Amino acid sequence: MATASVLDLYRRAGTHTATIMAGVRPEQLTAPTPCATWTVQDLVDHLVGGTHYLLAATTGAQSGEPPTRSTTDRFAAGFAAVLDAVAQPAATRRRCLSPLGFEWSVGEALAGTFMDVLVHGWDLATATSQDPRLDPDLVQACWDMFIPDMPERGRGAGLIGPEVAVPADAPLQDRLLGVMGRHP
Repeated sequence: MATASVLDLYRRAGTHTATIMAGVRPEQLTAPTPCATWTVQDLVDHLVGGTHYLLAATTGAQSGEPPTRSTTDRFAAGFAAVLDAVAQPAATRRRCLSPLGFEWSVGEALAGTFMDVLVHGWDLATATSQDPRLDPDLVQACWDMFIPDMPERGRGAGLIGPEVAVPADAPLQDRLLGVMGRHP
């Protein structure tokens, strides 16, 4: 997939997830999520950490440890900084280390983070009683880019839970969530 398309996918998924984050109330931060042992706060921290990772990968800086107990507005700020950084010439061709330990381009990291932001946006919406519907075009793009290989790699690394059986004729969003270990 072309980098411009990946950037658009990341932008659209991040914008949607930022809207969901803006709807998270402080009393919901301790609520459980569809991610086995993670609370809403843990998901917020993870998503903010993803922006730190991409920003460091794009600029070549050390990512350092993102602050724990991030606030939901830090995602929007980090997301905006990533969009600015990847707009720089040749930024997406820079090489970096993936969370699974292999080398890939920032463009590939952007694609992987698109998937992460999309699925975790659903997790946050579900956990905080917001609208869990995802953009069907983003779901289709995620499916086309990552299924069937990525979930198995993620499971092998302990990052994704067991696949949840979903009927073959279920909507694509439900099938994507099932293969990513969620109960749609």
